[in-house]
Amino acid sequence: MALTEGACRFLFAVIANDLGVLAKFPEFTEPVPPFFGPYPLAALEATGGDPVELFERLIVEDPNVDTYFACLAALHKARLKYERILEVQPLPTIDQVGPRGLLQFGTMSAHALTGFLLWRKWMFDIDNRAGQETGYLFEPIIAAAIGGVPAPARKSPVKRTNDGGKGRQVDCIRGNKAYEIKIRVTIAASGQGRWREELDFPVDCRNSGYVPVLVVLDPTTNPKLTELEQAFRDNGGEVYIGKAAWHHLEATAGPTLGRFLETYVHAPIEQFLDALPTAGQMPELVLNMTDNALLISVDGDLFTSKRVAAPATDISEIEEGMPEDADDEIGG
Repeated sequence: MALTEGACRFLFAVIANDLGVLAKFPEFTEPVPPFFGPYPLAALEATGGDPVELFERLIVEDPNVDTYFACLAALHKARLKYERILEVQPLPTIDQVGPRGLLQFGTMSAHALTGFLLWRKWMFDIDNRAGQETGYLFEPIIAAAIGGVPAPARKSPVKRTNDGGKGRQVDCIRGNKAYEIKIRVTIAASGQGRWREELDFPVDCRNSGYVPVLVVLDPTTNPKLTELEQAFRDNGGEVYIGKAAWHHLEATAGPTLGRFLETYVHAPIEQFLDALPTAGQMPELVLNMTDNALLISVDGDLFTSKRVAAPATDISEIEEGMPEDADDEIGG
């Protein structure tokens, strides 16, 4: 997805505002709306000035603007794409979900159960799309901000010790350090093979000549996190958890890109973690979909999106897992 010139101007105005140099860009005559806000993302465009010339002037103000813009543009493009997904993601067919109804048949009317099955599958599809899109975005923008690059398996310098020397995916390579970046480590048991993979990461890094670095954004402690932390330390690695993780990322990024991480990654995630509902206190959820609108109410807070018909080919481009070219998604 390519950004329009108007969208690029909007991002330049946001960056100029973030860096405190907006007064030097009289082309932006309108107040700069917040990057995150309750409005259609496609409306976030600005007029005035040649985009290339605006970009060059921003670079003069701060040479890190190229990476700042690349990260912010990647985030904006991902949000625009997901806005489009919400508009066109079709409802599932009864052929897809019908047999699952046997597990609950008779517990509610056929009409109610059919609707529940369709909503449940649609929400699953939407969440799956979100997970896939985030795979293209989250680690790459953090990697770019701290001056590193993500390494997909086929390009990775970190080799698997117990699998014939095959490369393994690394969230970020920066100098001689190989980063594993996680929002949180939960006590929920992964499959034994998957957890073994987690514990092998620092071993593979050490054997490949890299210092393994574990960054966990949520400080909640549990036995799994303790075990993983010890595995990194046993292999000469570094561990940063919670506030120490954010401090390390922002300090490594430097003042300009540290501001990007704080504003567009750290602050939102902190709000998510602070707003987690306690057990037994999930907020009320109301869903409604028509041919031209989606309405979602969570504890009375209303979100709306338009709905449009789209051919299946418009939404069939999703790839499973981390794309091989993920490291090419972020410039800078």
